[in-house]
Amino acid sequence: MTGSATGLVLRARPLTETSLVLHWLTPEFGRMATVAKGARRPQSPFFGKVDLFYLADLSFHRSRRSDLHTLREVGLRETHPALRQNMDRLRLAAYATAFIEQATETETPLPDVYELLRDFLACLCRQPASPQLLFAFELKLLRELGLDPGQAETGLAAGTKKIAGILAEKEWETGLRLKLTGAQTTELGRFLQGFLGIHLNRVPKGRAAALAGAMDADSPAR
Repeated sequence: MTGSATGLVLRARPLTETSLVLHWLTPEFGRMATVAKGARRPQSPFFGKVDLFYLADLSFHRSRRSDLHTLREVGLRETHPALRQNMDRLRLAAYATAFIEQATETETPLPDVYELLRDFLACLCRQPASPQLLFAFELKLLRELGLDPGQAETGLAAGTKKIAGILAEKEWETGLRLKLTGAQTTELGRFLQGFLGIHLNRVPKGRAAALAGAMDADSPAR
């Protein structure tokens, strides 16, 4: 049986000397994996069309024996090149991937999570890495997962609580215009780390490095 979808490449790893395993996030099928046979050969129709955070239309042959399907065709839409030109952006994108992989099941429709990640990557390509962007992604994704911290019960200072509400509810650019003090960044960062650790059993991989890089990139001295 064949299927088709539009998806973002979350991970890519070698399977053989010539083939890749690609992990996708799609709205219709959620997280799914395909093998791209021969994708590492320069003559392959997949060559140059499948890499981390690429957005593409894909068709695949569904396996009856496993959750690893066979990629048939790829139509590349967007490569998000800015992510590969800046390590701080790349760390944020990688952390977002780790968060989604930890918090969602495979092959379950995730249209809202897909749109959230797509918007996040587009914003990350337009804007420099910042703590506000990381916090906004966390708060928006938690809300999509039904794990909204609930602003009335966070124990955050009034100003920090207001910032968290804006980051969770408003457009990306609106949140990025906020100016957080060092104390507010620390307070909100620690609160979300604790919340994630409790509700996801552990903090998603890469958060500390992503936040440190975002804070450094956001520093006026840089």
